Amino acid sequence: MADGGDTKAATVPQRLLAEATRLFADRGFDRTSVQEIVEAAGVTKGALYHYFGSKDDLLHEVYARVLRLQTERLEEIASGTGTVTERLHRAAADVVVTSIENLDDTKIFFRSMHQLSPEKQKAVRAERRRYHERFRALVEEGQREGTFRAELRPDLVVDYFFGSVHHLGTWYREGGPLSATQVATEFADLLLYSVRRP
Repeated sequence: MADGGDTKAATVPQRLLAEATRLFADRGFDRTSVQEIVEAAGVTKGALYHYFGSKDDLLHEVYARVLRLQTERLEEIASGTGTVTERLHRAAADVVVTSIENLDDTKIFFRSMHQLSPEKQKAVRAERRRYHERFRALVEEGQREGTFRAELRPDLVVDYFFGSVHHLGTWYREGGPLSATQVATEFADLLLYSVRRP
């Protein structure tokens, strides 16, 4: 019987996040009230505050769950088998696919990050920096082994690539002419064309 209660409780944060994501996408973070979120999720304000300290925490979690997924997958790819070229290609394609699969979450976050508290903004930047550093380490590995161009600054390679990834929300449309996989493959190909030695 305790397990059933635990399962039911586990769905409350998921419902809150799902409804917050939908409402933030439809109305914007600043124009969505806590009351609207809890009514849409079918819970009380007490339940929201039990799982999330504030609306700010919900916004942070909308993005953090995507970043956690991407970080886990990057670590698995980066430390996996294959050449550095293959691993960088897989890592680049994966972040594009996971960004597209969670496009509402990432669009909401980038539109509303400035509304987070300074402490939360600092935490998000640190989490994202760790992800970018792991990605950059693949570029550096390829440079050390002579596969990638040594004259390129790895931090600029990463910034350039992720600028394109973060821009996906402005133009990518589900059901459009390109699938997530097609976009991911082309982005990863472009990255590798730019870093490989001629």
